[in-house]
Formats: sequence, structure tokens, C-alpha cells
Amino acid sequence: MTIDWSWISEHTGDLASLTLSHLQAALTAVFFGLLISLPLAVIAHRIRPLRGFLLGVSNVLFTIPSIAIFVLLLPVSGLTRTTTVIGLTVYTLVVLLRNTVEGLDSVPPTTKEAAKAMGTRPLRTLLTVEFPLALPVIMAGVRIATVMSISLVSVATYIGDGGLGQLFTDGFQRDFPTPVIVGVVLTLLLAVVADALLVALQYALTPWRRRQA
Repeated sequence: MTIDWSWISEHTGDLASLTLSHLQAALTAVFFGLLISLPLAVIAHRIRPLRGFLLGVSNVLFTIPSIAIFVLLLPVSGLTRTTTVIGLTVYTLVVLLRNTVEGLDSVPPTTKEAAKAMGTRPLRTLLTVEFPLALPVIMAGVRIATVMSISLVSVATYIGDGGLGQLFTDGFQRDFPTPVIVGVVLTLLLAVVADALLVALQYALTPWRRRQA
């Protein structure tokens, strides 16, 4: 299997555009996944009877095949980027919700009691004490969700989107391996770089862990 380097040089603009589109879809899904997961995780953490229900629903949604969920969304949002983002967001929920709940569970009760004894209101305690201490576990979920979304964007090629996944379709249809190889390499690079940046972000947001180390 050989690579046609001239094809790559002739399509650098298209490759950059597809890479940017791919990354945009993945990050948008993770962003909306966080917006949905954070409040639901707080509810699951505070109201124990709802924990099993919320986590169970996210697990059920995760079992739906990716192509099927895109097809089910077509009558609602059509062949648009919205369909891609909604489908990917659904898949991020199981990871983000579970990790956020586990992160909040990991906060020592004595720490919350100390904040309460100092007169800190519950909302402020949540934002300034619980979430910061839960951040390492939450960020682990964000990293998994981001890498997972980057890998799943390509599936959206079946509805006319898919970012770098379009290279796979093009290569297979023409029996031309170069676009397929380039698509795989760029997808892997996106996942590695995104994960590294999230590790750096977590490092910057948790200075107390550096002092402990």
C-alpha cells in the first residue's frame, strides 16, 4: 500500500478544512454534553433515588448504535451538522455524567462540613469547593468523551457530514488508499493533541495537586 504524496500536497486546503470541521463537531458535542451532565450529576449526587435512574438512562442511550441514532434524528434535524452534534452529545453523556457523579462523591464530607460551618451557602460550596476538588475525575471523563467524539465524528459521513470521515468514503469508493490513510492519521493526531491539551488544562486548573506532589 503506497501513499500518493502529490495528492496530499494538492489537497492541503481541503484537509485543513475537514480537520477543522471534524474538531469543531467533536468539541461542540463535548461542550453540550458538559452543559447537560453537570446539573444532572449534581441532582444524582444530592438525590440518591434518582442516581440509578439517570445513570441508567445514559447507559441505555449509549447502547444505541451510532448510525441508528443519526438515522433516527434525520426527521427532526435533517442532513445537518445539528444531527451530528446531537448524536455525539448523546454518547458523551454516559461518560461525563458518571465521572462527574463519582467526582462529587469523592469530595470528603468533612470538607463540605467545614465549608458549611464557615457559613458558606450550598451553591457557593458546590462551585468553590466540590467542583474544584472533583475536577480531576471530571476531567478524566472529559478526556475520554473528547477522544471518543473525535473517533465517532467519522460515522456521520453516512448523513453527509463526518469531517475527516469523508476521506474514508472517498478512498473506498475510488479504491484509492491515500485519503483513507491520511484520514486515519489526522484523526489519531487530533485525538492525541486534544488529550494532551486537556491534560495541560487540568494541570493549570489544579495548582493544589502540584503543591501536594
